[in-house]
Amino acid sequence: MWTKKLILWSVILIGFNFLSAQETLLLTKKDSMVSSSWIFGVGYTIVDDSGDVFDNLLQVSDTWNAVPYPSRLSIGRYFKSGIGVEAIGAYTKYQEGNRVDGVLLAEDKDYYAIDTRVSYDLNKLIGQTGFFDPYIGAGIGYTQANDQGRGTYNAVIGFRTWFSDRFGLDFNSTGKWRMNSDATNHLQHAVGVVYQFGIEKGLTKKGEEKLALLQALEAENARSNDSIAAAKDAAEKATQLAANLAQEKKQQALAAQQKLEENMRQERKETLENAIKGLDAVYFDLNSSYLTTSAKNVLTTLAGILKENPNVVIEISSYTDSRGSNTYNMWLSDKRVKRTVDYLTKNGVPLKQTIGKAFGEEVLVNECDNNTFCSEEKHQENRRSEFKLIEY
Repeated sequence: MWTKKLILWSVILIGFNFLSAQETLLLTKKDSMVSSSWIFGVGYTIVDDSGDVFDNLLQVSDTWNAVPYPSRLSIGRYFKSGIGVEAIGAYTKYQEGNRVDGVLLAEDKDYYAIDTRVSYDLNKLIGQTGFFDPYIGAGIGYTQANDQGRGTYNAVIGFRTWFSDRFGLDFNSTGKWRMNSDATNHLQHAVGVVYQFGIEKGLTKKGEEKLALLQALEAENARSNDSIAAAKDAAEKATQLAANLAQEKKQQALAAQQKLEENMRQERKETLENAIKGLDAVYFDLNSSYLTTSAKNVLTTLAGILKENPNVVIEISSYTDSRGSNTYNMWLSDKRVKRTVDYLTKNGVPLKQTIGKAFGEEVLVNECDNNTFCSEEKHQENRRSEFKLIEY
């Protein structure tokens, strides 16, 4: 009695604790994140082509070049792995009086750039955060600047900060190294608004931890709820296990028996095939379909084999030598196969155990065709009936 009460109160207490923990661990919007999406961006481009960017990196008035309106468009696809692929178009204007590659410009110059890059989301390494989404990348592009065109190798570092699943800001700086030696290397900074679409969502690391804990709590709750019936379930499982073992043994014995029977059947078939193959062919005299004494002896032995094995079916094929017309030889081989089958039938072999086929002079066993002279003994080899086991 006291044991039952103790179990009951334990189950109630565990259930209460589970509900309390579950309520605390409910997954929220903060536990999810965008795992893959398309990102479209509009923003501003700032170019530093002064040639001494590391000495005067923030000397804005003399080295930074920008226009007062949006001058950058980007579109990219970002995958669950953290890899992103992006295409970017940018425009700005080198300002008169600014330094470009160490020289003061005497007039304004247009700047155009088309770039592609592959980036990697560093949050895959440091953990997902909505307010700070850093990335690095590399790519190639083409830039037209200061009246010079150049291919460029690019390296980028940047971060995005998100206000929602859709909208955020993007800040990045790109180092652009020339492919040809007569143009300058430079920095291209960017800031803009980004918009996500085609979104697929997943859990953050904290969300995954919460989900795992919730699943563990659910499993523990299920185990606790089943504890009262555990003894009964164990007995039923033991009974079922015994029944399964008995059934498995029965199936194994049946499979072994079937395999043994199949092996015996295969051995018997091979024995029959060898016995039939071991018989001589039935040979005929020239232009004759009558059975010789030796042919009858062979067929008598074959009849005994077939009567002992009523499920066996054989194919009897009859042939002629090459002499005579094709039409005549086909007629003659048909007569030979019929006489062969008739002899077996008269000796107690049911007709259903034989299938006769006539081939005329189509299948010669030697070189004795219409264009080759051969002895009578050679031609004799082609005037025959042969046997093949086709069903057992």
